[in-house]
Order: sequence, then structure tokens, then C-alpha cells
Amino acid sequence: MSKFFFLLWLKWAFRVTLCSTLLAFSLSGLLTFFLYLYQGSQELTSEVYMALFDILKFWFVIFWSFTILIALFRSLKYLFNSCINGFELKLLSCDEKSYIEKIGYGDLVRVWRKWLMLLIWLVSALVILALVYTYIFSSYGGLFEWFDIYTLYAFILISGYLSFILMSSRCKKVKIRPC
Repeated sequence: MSKFFFLLWLKWAFRVTLCSTLLAFSLSGLLTFFLYLYQGSQELTSEVYMALFDILKFWFVIFWSFTILIALFRSLKYLFNSCINGFELKLLSCDEKSYIEKIGYGDLVRVWRKWLMLLIWLVSALVILALVYTYIFSSYGGLFEWFDIYTLYAFILISGYLSFILMSSRCKKVKIRPC
């Protein structure tokens, strides 16, 4: 079963990373391009390239914050609709006796809210553990010396693995069955 959870997490982590990064990069690239056009499309010199790259980096981080949420929601559907290592996650219907065979986004709203809250609590626990670790074993003095969106993203990925295990064992509507 641990191989199932690891492969499930690996598929989920790859999908969330790819989807959120590509969407954030394309949105920040479009915004950078429109800002370049709005400013008069100056001749592309090294200074203009550097300025455009700085604008792209600035907007990438902002858009990435939002596209992570979109990617988290979109990735959950594909986890329920695929067979991994001979097992699959299945969602029970309202009567809790039969499984929903083809799961859509509308079926996942309640599960996603519970899963997102579980993910938030797990990320918070990891931040607290990391903060205690840095106070005891490192020279960092505060949270904002080392904490950024990339660290938060790593914590989200780590918490995702733990959340799949907890979700399948604690959530009554989510079951693992052979496929």
C-alpha cells in the first residue's frame, strides 16, 4: 500500500508542479508582453531585456500563488479517475453504498474542501516544526529570513503525501479499491 501512496503522490506532485508552473509562466509572460506593448514597444536592448525579465520574475511569483490553488483543484480529479499500481481512489455516492465511476469536478467539491483544510493544517504543522528546528539548530533568527513561496511549495508537496494517507483512512467518502 505504501507503494500505491508514493506513486499516487508522485503523479500528483508532477501534475501540480507542471500545471501551476506553466500556467503562472504563461500568465506572467502575457502580462509582461502586454506591458511591453503598452509602454511603446521600445527597441530590444540588453537593458530592456533585463527589465522585461525582472517584470516576468515579479509577476511569476504572484501568479504562481494563485495557480497553485487552481492546480490543486484540477489535480484531484485525475487522481480519482486513474488506476495506480493496481489500486484506485474511489468516491462513494450520497447513499454511501455505491461508487461513483466517472468522477467530475462537481463531485469533488466537498472532498476538496476537506482535503484543502487538511493540507493547510499539515503545512502549518511543518512550518512550526521547521521554525523550531531553525531556532535550535541554525543561525536564522526569524521566520522571514528563510521562508518564501518556494519553501511553502515544498511544504505543500510534503504535506500532500501525508494528506493522501490521512484522507483515505479518515474520510468516509473516499475508499481505496483494486482496479
